Amino acid sequence: MAGATEYLSIEEASSAEFKDRGSRFLAFAIPADDEEHIKVELNALKEKYPDATHHCYAWVLGADRSRYRSNDDGEPNHSAGTPILRQIHSFDLTQVLVVVVRYYGGTNLGVPGLIHAYGHATRLALEASSIQVKRLRSKAVLRFPFGEDGNAYRMVNQVQAEVKELVYTPDPELHIQFDLEKKEELEILAKNFPNIEMLCE
Repeated sequence: MAGATEYLSIEEASSAEFKDRGSRFLAFAIPADDEEHIKVELNALKEKYPDATHHCYAWVLGADRSRYRSNDDGEPNHSAGTPILRQIHSFDLTQVLVVVVRYYGGTNLGVPGLIHAYGHATRLALEASSIQVKRLRSKAVLRFPFGEDGNAYRMVNQVQAEVKELVYTPDPELHIQFDLEKKEELEILAKNFPNIEMLCE
């Protein structure tokens, strides 16, 4: 079970297709970092399937799953976005976007039919994904004078942080990312190296 510093999400994008009375429902489950990332992924799918009848979606963000949204994109209220969101919640997932692209097949499915189709397509896409326990991450910058790089990298290795970037401004700066649960340990290490300034983002 995911703990306070852990959450469930999908490892990589997955997709599935569901057909009902001529209509095609293409479901795409996509890992999402933030709302800007979601906008990019949504626009990409709209560009890829410009002739689709609807691009309905839902997303959930935050380790506590407190941020979420759904959109019916012209379908009857709560017949598309809500069942997509309900499936995401049923898998206990966050940091995820699901878009279901519909091509209308000429037969009205009715609200119950739409709820089933959008929900089922979403479930198929999520079942096809690789669900992983992920850890909350934090970012920091280690700023230090020349000659202290060995100690800076010692701190990085101690907490198994990931170096994202090394910049010079003009002193060297290591931009790092690490598990949130390691933050206190990193702060203690920083006190042992007074020449290294730790700036948390």
